[in-house]
Amino acid sequence: MSIVAGPRAAAILGSPVSHSLSPALHLAAYEALGLTGWTYERMECTAERLPALVSGLDERYVGLSVTMPGKRAALAFADHRTERAMAVGSANTLVRRDGGWHADCTDVDGASAALADLGVDNGAGSHAVLVGAGGTAAPVVAALAAAGFRDLSVVARSRERASEVLAVADAYGIAAEVLAFEPGSALRERTRDCAVLVNTVPAAAAASLIPALSSAPRLFDVIYSPWPTPLAAAVEAAGGMVVGGLVMLLNQAFGQVEQFTGMPAPRVAMAAALV
Repeated sequence: MSIVAGPRAAAILGSPVSHSLSPALHLAAYEALGLTGWTYERMECTAERLPALVSGLDERYVGLSVTMPGKRAALAFADHRTERAMAVGSANTLVRRDGGWHADCTDVDGASAALADLGVDNGAGSHAVLVGAGGTAAPVVAALAAAGFRDLSVVARSRERASEVLAVADAYGIAAEVLAFEPGSALRERTRDCAVLVNTVPAAAAASLIPALSSAPRLFDVIYSPWPTPLAAAVEAAGGMVVGGLVMLLNQAFGQVEQFTGMPAPRVAMAAALV
């Protein structure tokens, strides 16, 4: 994709979206790249409204970030999709190209960066524990697969709720089991023996599991505000390594900026925007 001439616009779609840090990241990138007049805004948008909203955007809009609850809707709406977006069943990135909107899931890149920060980006033969089976869980599974993990425990309210994540795991060649969403001995043992624990549920939802999860040697918690989460504090207090959601947020934005602008992401400038 070549650089679009003249001022252009991008935005993040979600509901609620007022808390999003994506504008700070993208605007810092555009400034560092010398893209004068480029804008990036928040747009309140539900999954149901996404097709009409995106269809109504004028030609100035070159790209869109998509957060919850619209990631599945973005994938369905797009004219073209990357293989990884189709594999995980969601898209956090829409890029205007000749022939329509192109969907991708740079959340996978964000999760991969967090695993690398924890030193488990070569997890061949290792076991991972994943808490939650919502929209963020599937990209995490893709990142775990890319890191070489082939054994996974999914902590979910029921096997039915975990069905989509289990399907993604199966597609990536990962053997996955479902553990009950309760602080029992099975979860405690799996966590103690795992290479990495990944939490994708809100801090309040994870609170009841802390007695069983605090023994994790490494934790990637996708939550970044407020930070640290009670789970992150407990794992760190027990001697474990912890990485928070800002790592995922930053690294997924790198790919979006590059796809929107056609230029390498100014990573230092973008990281500084989160300080």
